[in-house]
Amino acid sequence: MSTTFNDRADQEEPEERSSTDNLLKKRSSAVLGLYPHDLHPGLVPGISVEEQRNTFGIDKIVFSVTAIFIVAFIAWGISSPESVASVSSTAYAWAMNNVAWLLNLVMGLGLFVMLYLAFSRFGNIPLGKDDEKPEFSRFSWIAMMFGAGIGVGIFFFGPSEPLAYFLSPPPHTAEPATPEALHQALAQSHFHWGLAIWGLYGLVGGALAYSTFRRGRPSLMSSTFRSLIGSDPHQKIVGRIIDMMAIIATLFGTAATLGLSALQITRGVQIISGAGELANNVVIIIIGVLGAAFIISAVSGVARGIRYLSNINISLTLGLVAFVFIFGPSLFLLNLIPSGMATYIDEYIPMMGKSLSWGQETLDFQGGWTAFYWAWWIAWTPFVGMFIARISRGRSIREFALATIAAPTVILILAFTIFGGAAINFHNEGLALFDGTADNEQVLFALFDQLPLNSITPIILVIVLSIFFVTSADSASLVMGTMSSRGNPAPNKLVVVFWGLCMVGIAIVMLLAGGSTTLTALQNLTILIALPFSVVLIFMTIGFIKDLHTDPAAIRRNYASNAVRNAVVRGLEEHGDDFEFSVSPAPEGRGAGSKFDSQSEELTEWYQRTDEDGNEIDFDYETGKWGDQDDPEENRQVGEDSAPRS
Repeated sequence: MSTTFNDRADQEEPEERSSTDNLLKKRSSAVLGLYPHDLHPGLVPGISVEEQRNTFGIDKIVFSVTAIFIVAFIAWGISSPESVASVSSTAYAWAMNNVAWLLNLVMGLGLFVMLYLAFSRFGNIPLGKDDEKPEFSRFSWIAMMFGAGIGVGIFFFGPSEPLAYFLSPPPHTAEPATPEALHQALAQSHFHWGLAIWGLYGLVGGALAYSTFRRGRPSLMSSTFRSLIGSDPHQKIVGRIIDMMAIIATLFGTAATLGLSALQITRGVQIISGAGELANNVVIIIIGVLGAAFIISAVSGVARGIRYLSNINISLTLGLVAFVFIFGPSLFLLNLIPSGMATYIDEYIPMMGKSLSWGQETLDFQGGWTAFYWAWWIAWTPFVGMFIARISRGRSIREFALATIAAPTVILILAFTIFGGAAINFHNEGLALFDGTADNEQVLFALFDQLPLNSITPIILVIVLSIFFVTSADSASLVMGTMSSRGNPAPNKLVVVFWGLCMVGIAIVMLLAGGSTTLTALQNLTILIALPFSVVLIFMTIGFIKDLHTDPAAIRRNYASNAVRNAVVRGLEEHGDDFEFSVSPAPEGRGAGSKFDSQSEELTEWYQRTDEDGNEIDFDYETGKWGDQDDPEENRQVGEDSAPRS
């Protein structure tokens, strides 16, 4: 006859069993009383930021210190652009020789960590509460994610970058204008726009989503450091410095994007109007006009209209890519897509390993291309990370990591292969303007000039680029407003407009400092800003992983593993082959949590609820009732009552 763990309980008399149950309940009650709100850390369902009683408003220290720094920089750049150019060039040369390795480290770290999390025991942890469902369908989610990360770069660099590598391949790779150079050109472009960038975006977005929607913290970069620097990090000096660095990085990263947009729009205006070379003054006027459009958008509150414009922009972008594929060298591109992807995969590690150790020629190439891209992506991480965090609520870490890395990468690889492959093909056929002397912004319009409807496409391109400018400025300004307002998701509009004007001002300074080599100035300043923020991202990664180790789902998994292991050993010891599992008190030292300190503040402190002033307050997780409230209706409104105040 089979013996089971249930045998002893089955043989007990009802009175004895009732007595045992009561004893267990008393014991359980006594134990639970040791935890905040009588809730074991492994049973916490998660806390969303709306369920906390936060008091929002402008953080005067973060806002004023950052604003003074930025305004002073803009004043310096406008009054003496030559000195800005000189200082940035000198600092850039030092940085590339001494700390460029840091950019490679951070970009590699993002991809490695996200792949690790996707396939680790943390993969099933949700970016939200236990029972929370995603807000958007998977298709809409990926579409919005793609729209957040591409910006103007797909047009500015899509046709020109592969062509540049084809004519002048990266050092130690291939001979110019050969089939090897063609595939290396695409692999290098994919390297700059593919897995590494989206791994880093996913890392920052995942950390922010987890912190905000599962730990209930304000939507701030400093919130991801709570496990490292203690509670309410945004109220501490270190936390405020982190938030200020995030704002500055976003300002310069987005300003570089606005500068590139302005350069390309200027080229389009030249082509459409038939005018000759336009001076920097005209570029500044264009930035001013688009800046005014952004301000109207920011103060009007037409968020729905901006979303519509963004959707239109994504549709037009994908439509233009399809247009080049259909009316361009389609058969050539069909063959090139898999070949370019295969070369990219094969060359990924060698490309990641290029550094100063390969010689000055390689370092010069890295400074002109790879280091600028890495710095650009790093500077964009607070902006893009916060955006994809908001739209990814309810996804598991595994789904989030794999989709964030794979989906946009594939789309961008297709876009760069089609734009760049068509440009290279037209060059090989000897068509005009593809002689290798064209600048980045000219190649785009030259490409579409070889295709049908070439009298209309420049106008469409200028419209798309203009919308990118306005929506990027609008979205980035909102993010910076949030970061300077203690995580307020609806910051004061004047604060949003102020940061937008600062972005426009920095873009103008970059253009003035660059003179005839504007792109160089954009690259130098972006790299210099991104380097210190790289250190922030490294420590953010440590804080994120430390948080995951104390997550309720991770705790439950540890208990499950220990319980099964202990039960199997005990079953074999007491019953041989014939046993099954049941839940009952274990002898001292043999329980699932016998070696686990479940009362550690590291596990329990984060879900102790507080009022608006940060004082501990009772809370019933089963009913959602706060200790100082009796009215259920009032109770349901707590999240709304304590939300955005500026």
